[in-house]
Formats: sequence, C-alpha cells, structure tokens
Amino acid sequence: MNKIEAARQEYKDWCYAIGVDTVDKVNAALAAGHGIELINLCEARQERKYAEAANLVYWRRRECRIIMISGPSSSGKTSSSLRIAQQARVLGLNPKVIELDNYFRSREETPLDENGEKDYECLGAMNVELLNANLNDLLAGREVIIPRYDFVRGESVMDESRRMKLGQNDILFMEGIHALNPALTPGVDRDRILKVYISALSALNGGEKVHCSTTDKRLIRRIVRDNRTRGISPETNILRWPSVRRGETLNIFPFEENAEVVFNSSMLYDIPLLRYYAEPLLCGISESSPAYAKAKSLLEYMSHMTTLTPREIAAIPPTSIMREFIGGQTL
Repeated sequence: MNKIEAARQEYKDWCYAIGVDTVDKVNAALAAGHGIELINLCEARQERKYAEAANLVYWRRRECRIIMISGPSSSGKTSSSLRIAQQARVLGLNPKVIELDNYFRSREETPLDENGEKDYECLGAMNVELLNANLNDLLAGREVIIPRYDFVRGESVMDESRRMKLGQNDILFMEGIHALNPALTPGVDRDRILKVYISALSALNGGEKVHCSTTDKRLIRRIVRDNRTRGISPETNILRWPSVRRGETLNIFPFEENAEVVFNSSMLYDIPLLRYYAEPLLCGISESSPAYAKAKSLLEYMSHMTTLTPREIAAIPPTSIMREFIGGQTL
C-alpha cells in the first residue's frame, strides 16, 4: 500500500469508527438534525491532523528548515499550509512563507508547449537556479531578497523591502505544483526539506448509485471558489479542467510518493455544503454548451447528497479549509 492509499484507508477507517462511512449515513445524520455535530467532528479531526504535521515539523526543525507543500488543484493547499503554520507557531516556531510562483522566469523565457503556447506549469517555467541559490543562502544564515513576480509585466521584481533572513526558530513554508519534484531543488541538501502532499481523498461508500470521486469533488470546489473570487464562470472552469488535469498528471502525481506527510483535506460534509453553492451555478449552463454534459454529471453526483441548511453552513468555523471555497475565512 503506497502513502496515498494508506491516507485514504486511514480516513475510511475513521469514518467507519464514527459510524458515518456511507453516503446514506451522512444523509441520515443530516436528516436527523446532526449537521452541526458532524461539522464539528470533522473540524476536530482536521485540527488533530494539522497538529500532527506541526509536531513533525517541530521535531525535525534542526535538520529540516524548509517545508515544501504540493497537491492537485482545489485540494485546500493554501488553507492547510496556513493551519499547519499556525500550529507550528503554537510550538514556538516562526513560519515564514515564500510563494514559489515568485520564482517564475520572465515571460519571454517561458518554454512553449506542443501547441506553441507558453507553458507556465512546466518546471522549465521556474527559475530553479535563483531558487536554489536563495535557499542555500538562507540555510547558511545569509540574507537574501525574495523576488516578487509581476504577473502583469511578466517579470521578477527585486524589492529591498522583501529582504529575508532565517532566525533560530524560523521555518520556511513553500507551496506550489512542483514542490515535491526533486528537480526543483537539485542544489539543496534533501535532508533539509520536509515534503507535504495535500489532496481531498474521498472514502465514502456510495453503493451502486453514486461514485464518490475525488476528482469531481475538487472540480466542484474549484467552480465554487473561482466563481466567487475570480469571476470565472462554471462553464469556463469545466472546459479548462482537462488542461488542469493534464498539468497535475505531468507535474504533481508522479512525485506524490516523495511526501513524508500526506494530508487528506476531505470532509464528510463537503459535498452537502458545496451543493448549496454549486447547484444553481451548474443549472445555469445551457444544453447547447460543450460543458453541459459534465455539468449534468456533477449535478447527478451531488443530487445523492442532502444539502446543508444555511444554519448549518453558518456553523462552519472561519478557519475551516472549506471557507477557502465558500468564503468567510479568517486565516
């Protein structure tokens, strides 16, 4: 059993232990008025997992000063990174966050894909040399200027205000699609890096009527979040999804077993929650749209789950990973 399968099995065992391991049992719990209780239970489990990850960071702090975090789209990487960092602060550490996107090469240096389009998701789009030099300098106690990538101009900007140096209790947190790929940090001692993989690994038994798909769950999360925060329509997101999946297959999944920590961001209540927001969005896609068939399949998938009520949704903590998608997060 590999690390991903082990993480999924651990979650499945937990669902069984609390007696909510099928779609029908989730629906029964919601129908009985136990929605808020279920939400609180899921959030408590996640908090324990964040704390466990932070404990490992703490005990490895002398050797591992860099925490590399990756995972597929809409797995909750941003929220999880912040929550693990928060738990690390509880232990007296001082997490510093560096966004790997700031190490993009200038636009004119970006490699092209097979269609002649600039491929921003390939490793070649990253300034690996500068990243490795900065990391080694930081590990050696030297001060560096962390670049800021200007996405409008398509180039890195060196800003004196972004000087950084690692203190005794400082830990670097870095998140990005290539974070688990050894080729991203070939010049850095591997023993100095702790790698974390995050995904929304479904484990509910849906019986013959519903296949609880991790991929579809992530797509629904993405549709809800991007419509709210980026103004991207559900139709556009569905049509872009094959390209997103291609990037994951090439740049993320081959390296997932490199992670020392596998974090499952699934919640028993996530589809009942997402249905509240996603259903009206997907129902607005026309039958003439090339995205209609997928929209219809997502609606069918969600239709087997009872929708959370506004009162239950209001009970979701502002620090929850699900707030990354529906809004109201205070991390």
